[in-house]
Amino acid sequence: MINVVADGCTMVRQQGSGGDVSSPFDILVVGGGINGAGIARDAVGRGLSVMMVEQDDLAAHTSSWSTKLIHGGLRYLEYYEFRLVREALLERERLLAMAPHIIRPLRFVLPHDVSIRPAWLVRLGLFFYDHLAPRKRLPGCERINLSSDRRGAPLKPLTKVGFEYSDCAVDDARLVVLNALDAKERGAIVEVGTRLESARREGKLWVATLKDASGATREVRAKVLVNAAGPWVADVLNHRLGLNTSKGVRLVKGSHIVVPRLYEGTQAYILQNPDKRIIFAIPYQDDLTLIGTTDVPYTGAPQDVAISDDETDYLISSINHWFKREISRSDIVWDYSGVRPLFDDGSINASAVTRDYVFDIDAPEGQAPLLSVFGGKLTTYRKLAEHVMRDLAPHIPGLKPAWTAEGTLPGGDIPDGDADRYAADLLKRKPFLGADRARRLVHTYGTRVEAIVGGARSAEDLGRDFGGGLTEAELRYLKSAEWARTARDVLWRRTKLGLKLPKEAAAEIDAFLNSI
Repeated sequence: MINVVADGCTMVRQQGSGGDVSSPFDILVVGGGINGAGIARDAVGRGLSVMMVEQDDLAAHTSSWSTKLIHGGLRYLEYYEFRLVREALLERERLLAMAPHIIRPLRFVLPHDVSIRPAWLVRLGLFFYDHLAPRKRLPGCERINLSSDRRGAPLKPLTKVGFEYSDCAVDDARLVVLNALDAKERGAIVEVGTRLESARREGKLWVATLKDASGATREVRAKVLVNAAGPWVADVLNHRLGLNTSKGVRLVKGSHIVVPRLYEGTQAYILQNPDKRIIFAIPYQDDLTLIGTTDVPYTGAPQDVAISDDETDYLISSINHWFKREISRSDIVWDYSGVRPLFDDGSINASAVTRDYVFDIDAPEGQAPLLSVFGGKLTTYRKLAEHVMRDLAPHIPGLKPAWTAEGTLPGGDIPDGDADRYAADLLKRKPFLGADRARRLVHTYGTRVEAIVGGARSAEDLGRDFGGGLTEAELRYLKSAEWARTARDVLWRRTKLGLKLPKEAAAEIDAFLNSI
């Protein structure tokens, strides 16, 4: 079967693909999360005509509610997911090179709890983590004495033994947007606010009915349908395509809280809990700490997901067990929950459900193929897309070879990958920005910041400041280049300025976006 991730489609050939305006697309992708955007980018770069449609906004759901990490998945070793961890470790290095403006190296401190796992087992796991895949950019693990090392200072004196290892932090929603942007610039049609209502096979073509935000419907045709609808993958199969599959999706809720900065330093912490689950405490947005995640089975509608009181208490309790500075509900400045659409492998424990991805391909003889994506994670999205194209290759004659392992995502072509140095250079050229805004802009847009501030000679040239350094110039860019339609798209996905601006700013931003 093919699950489609689409941002909306018109009956137009992609640039460079040839054909007239009534020609069918080679691929229609349904779903504008990380998997859909990655698949659309890979496919169009191989010379295919591609349309991607998303019923809400890019990264509106699972892909923006993650723990915001590019990581190998240290705890997956405990479930013998060696192939997945190796693949993720390889991708960690590639993605850091592709998008140094939105991905940054991060050191994780793991205080050891002998009652949960013996030290030799933790050390063995870290040895595998260091050696399952080559490392070029990130340092390996080390053992530390938490009673004398500064990295142990924020922690209660529960143990002297600790370990430190490397992974990366990422702006998850921007990773999706940059993949969609690259796909668009290579010729893909990307539409948000466009829902796949239904699709039917007519011989070797799919005829899909799409509905846009105004309620208007239209039909488009495609040779292949890719169902990358995330938590809605089964809904697309069963209700919009009228098909059934033996493979199922297991919905697992992950919730997070954000509090004022808990400790000094740039390190993150990975904390073991008595139930053998782990949570992270991660420096976030300069003056905050991100805490999560939970793993709770979920049976409700994906769009209705929300953190529960039990989850909040669980995260607070974990932090208070380990950190000298304890927190309470009154410290929480933001919380969020997401539904992970994992492949249902029959595991009883939600934490043990595989994070690997599985494809379901339905390609009856003489009929249009369908590929549905189950599972996946941010770190392995690029490889997932590559595997999708490999599995579709028998149905797409003349497919060009894989290409996404090299090069950068939009804005990632920063000299030597040094975003901080690029921000310092921007500040020298545009001193009116101020250091904080220059740094935020570069770590959001990379070299694409020039499209926002390149011609400005003063702050006034950027137009009104809505707060937090968010100007009319930036909003114009986000609407014209990055599909932003509402204040929520801007404040919580294209940027995280929703954490900085007063609530009343949203109405003013909406009004401005509607006026341009």
